[in-house]
Amino acid sequence: MHSIELHYTLRPGQTGSSALVSHPLIRLLGAVAAEGSISGAARRLGVSYRHAWGELKRWEHELGEELIIWGKGQSARLTEFASKLMWAERQTQARLAPQIAALQADLERTFAMAFDPQAHVLTLYASHDDALLRLQDAATAQRLHLDIRFCGSVDAIRALNEGRCTLAGFHARHQPSRQSVSAKHYRPLLKPGQHKLIGFALRTQGLMVAPGNPLGLIGLEAIAHLGARYAQRSLGTGTRVLQDELLAEAGLAAHALNTLEQDEPSHAACAARVASGQADVALGIASAAQALGLDFVPLVEETYHLVCLKSTLDTPAMSGLRECLASADWQTLVQGVSGYRPNRSGQVLSLSQTLPWWNFKNRKARP
Repeated sequence: MHSIELHYTLRPGQTGSSALVSHPLIRLLGAVAAEGSISGAARRLGVSYRHAWGELKRWEHELGEELIIWGKGQSARLTEFASKLMWAERQTQARLAPQIAALQADLERTFAMAFDPQAHVLTLYASHDDALLRLQDAATAQRLHLDIRFCGSVDAIRALNEGRCTLAGFHARHQPSRQSVSAKHYRPLLKPGQHKLIGFALRTQGLMVAPGNPLGLIGLEAIAHLGARYAQRSLGTGTRVLQDELLAEAGLAAHALNTLEQDEPSHAACAARVASGQADVALGIASAAQALGLDFVPLVEETYHLVCLKSTLDTPAMSGLRECLASADWQTLVQGVSGYRPNRSGQVLSLSQTLPWWNFKNRKARP
């Protein structure tokens, strides 16, 4: 058993710009796999060939296992042990991403307040989302620190209602019906007159599959029919709600899918399962699939909502966030994220006008 020691680096610049936990050996193995040579890996990482070679030999001695296979005139390849090590570490990183992000946010908030007493801090509990990480960087221009805690959509709204955060992020299909699974989950948590929505973005969810989509998967029915290994998100997440909604519309029970034993906390973790060959398919966002070289089969477009209490709309932190979202820079930035486009970004929206299950014309009708 090898011990693990953690440390963090403090440097000026944008918040949330890099992973808090990383290891140089894993970065080196990934570079060798990508470049097919030690010299190429050295160039990719900005180190000398001698340094890269020395590190590989040192770690082979330390771990007692060979890491690289190569022959004269052939590309360098990872050994089976090295491949397993790299993918196991990536899978663990993906699973721990929400907790790592929360720890990073705590540390960044501490230093933000220490170095700039005039900075505002806005605590956001939200469903895992790649565009939110871009927003965290963009908000620094407004002297606003977004303290993001990733959790399930349902848990995020509960945290808002319990006073554990100022802003929550959740997502649902564009204009889901009053009888939808989404409505049944979110309707009891959101109240007209008490909550306000802030426009953020539209994003596409679909199937993350191996390059070339070898099983020809085009929907949940095909996944169930073929018995494809399916990596699913945890209960309470917005993507799990969407999955249940799609299953219901297809007339399929939850157990119709051949799900892996362990649920995953993020899109990145599901994508890592597929990329490592442990799963055939997962429901997720295009940017997570793209990051690991997977193919993406779009299924539905959904709205990612930010929600706050009406009483907090005019606070300096919330005003700064809305200004950031409404800026041309943010509109351009979000369009650069695969599968995203802006949607009334920064505008204050009412529940009754935005969510169909709160349409005032139907308020007297029981759902």
